[in-house]
Amino acid sequence: MTQPTTTPGSDALWGDRMGTRDRVIVGVFVGIPFLAVIASVVVLWGWGVSWHDLVIGAVMYLIVMHGVTIGYHRLFTHKAFKANRPLKITLAVAGSLAVQGDPITWVADHRRHHQFADQPGDPHSPWRFGTSVPALIKGMVWAHIGWTFNNEKTNERHYVPDLLADRDMVLIRNLQLPLVLLTFGAPAVAGGLWGEGTWDSGAAWSAFFWAGLVRVGLIHHVTWSINSICHMAGERPFKSRDKSGNVWWLALLSGGEAWHNLHHADPTSARHGVLRGQIDSSARLIQLFEKFGWATDVRWPDERRIAAKSVTPGSVTPTSALKGDRK
Repeated sequence: MTQPTTTPGSDALWGDRMGTRDRVIVGVFVGIPFLAVIASVVVLWGWGVSWHDLVIGAVMYLIVMHGVTIGYHRLFTHKAFKANRPLKITLAVAGSLAVQGDPITWVADHRRHHQFADQPGDPHSPWRFGTSVPALIKGMVWAHIGWTFNNEKTNERHYVPDLLADRDMVLIRNLQLPLVLLTFGAPAVAGGLWGEGTWDSGAAWSAFFWAGLVRVGLIHHVTWSINSICHMAGERPFKSRDKSGNVWWLALLSGGEAWHNLHHADPTSARHGVLRGQIDSSARLIQLFEKFGWATDVRWPDERRIAAKSVTPGSVTPTSALKGDRK
């Protein structure tokens, strides 16, 4: 598909190009974790990985991934629920630890994605260059990682005036560098303290590698696989105006985000995995937050709404837990 030309300015939805400084920053924080993921194969073969590193990495992965899926995505982008201030700030900080940018920039790009999903204007559609095999290969690379280096900046005043007016979000945006240092430093400190003696520098470096660099690299590519793979492949049981699909093997790794077809059919739903057997850990955590009183006005799906969005009425079997296990 041909991308429209926009003129940079206050009224343009997008158009300002990324500068050299932007590309260098992206290259550092995307490239180094990616190289670490590749190097991990060699390190695993030659030296292995300790169970301490696996535990620290898993804990960090779950916290940070759900910061993106629940905070950046379902709360800030789509307002699938309302969060009290401590939960809002916690989710924004946790999402920032993914090194995918601050919440304001992330949400602006994602709201634009939904407005133009798989059409001209979508910042990361794999269908950007056409439908031929070479075009789709190029589009997959673009949707997965290419757009992060050569994106036209989204107009934040148009897409996220609510977040620009939120002092907490602006503060967290201004604290991105310390938060990036935290996402890599916290695993190293945990590993060093958990090792032998008072401080184990070898264990600290190992945790930095596995629970820091490799973990960030994995989260990057799981998140970006939603942009690329889930807009190219997967089942489509629900009506949507784009090519979003459900990719089951990505669902566990992505906190339920890979049940992507329902999400594009019903973007404000707090639960994406609405059919029987579809595990959605993000929705389960939102349910827990609701029970504690931290989350309110949760937009749970209901069977009637799901049936109306089904491609073939009567062909889908909703899970019994659509409304947080409440009948």
